[in-house]
Amino acid sequence: MASSSFKSLAPISLVSYPVRASSAQLTPNFYSSSCPTLFPTIKSVVQSAISSEKRMGASLLRLFFHDCFVNGCDGSLLLDDTSSFTGEKNAIPNKGSVRGFDVIDKIKTAVEQACPGVVSCADILAVTARDSVVLLGGPTWNVKLGRRDSRTASQSGANNNIPPPTSSLSNLISKFSAQGLSAKEMVALVGAHTIGQARCTNFRAHVYNDTDIDATFAKTRQSNCPSTSGSGDNNLAPLDLQTPVAFDNNYFKNLVSKKGLLHSDQQVFSGGSTNSQVSTYSTSPSTWSSDFVAAMIKMGDISPLTGKSGEIRKNCRKTN
Repeated sequence: MASSSFKSLAPISLVSYPVRASSAQLTPNFYSSSCPTLFPTIKSVVQSAISSEKRMGASLLRLFFHDCFVNGCDGSLLLDDTSSFTGEKNAIPNKGSVRGFDVIDKIKTAVEQACPGVVSCADILAVTARDSVVLLGGPTWNVKLGRRDSRTASQSGANNNIPPPTSSLSNLISKFSAQGLSAKEMVALVGAHTIGQARCTNFRAHVYNDTDIDATFAKTRQSNCPSTSGSGDNNLAPLDLQTPVAFDNNYFKNLVSKKGLLHSDQQVFSGGSTNSQVSTYSTSPSTWSSDFVAAMIKMGDISPLTGKSGEIRKNCRKTN
């Protein structure tokens, strides 16, 4: 999610991946006997990565979103392209923008040393997302575990399922609905944009052309994002103007003040059906916090591979 990288996509049909019944097999204590040191092992690597670069927390959280929205939370996003295999890393929403793969590699190495061949890359992504939120001051939750890793990926799924920053409110609602997530859960989850950065190429149209934006804010953002396409495309700006490395409800306060950085952000508070929910979150951080946690847990339940499906990858970048 955070620091999205998209171009405008033509209208496309939605691909729906219903939650498999097997999601009921996921449980927070899945590794309690097979890998008792899992949580501290992951947390220490995430802590080190965020200490080096605060923005990394947003990038790691975003990996989980972009994985779960394509064939479920199965680690497919982590697979590298090969001469005979096209993965998701070069899909439009991901290319040149999704990052943090090296941190996941470090976590996997540490986890393999502690408990070889036991913990999936898909579960590592889920725990890493939670730890990133907590380390940036957000809420905690018990992560449900027991996912296995896919042997496949879908570039077309990534192109079609992940909503671009040009999205209208109805497009956001339909993209999340295709994953079994409600409009209410969508609004709670886009609050993840309280951390992270976006590239000029993704907010240029909003700050130059849209009318639902504070004029002073638009001018501020224009200063590091030239109007000409191809010029300064990769210049970054914080998704949350106030506290870009703190997981708080300022994102929603910004929307109410018409200071959403992306077109898709401001669409969530632009006179539509989600306005009142944004208003509530802007004044009640605890309400957003609990809704965000519930939505993250539900998103983690999207079509997991369990039992004998998939595999436990030795290296998150390639199948065994």
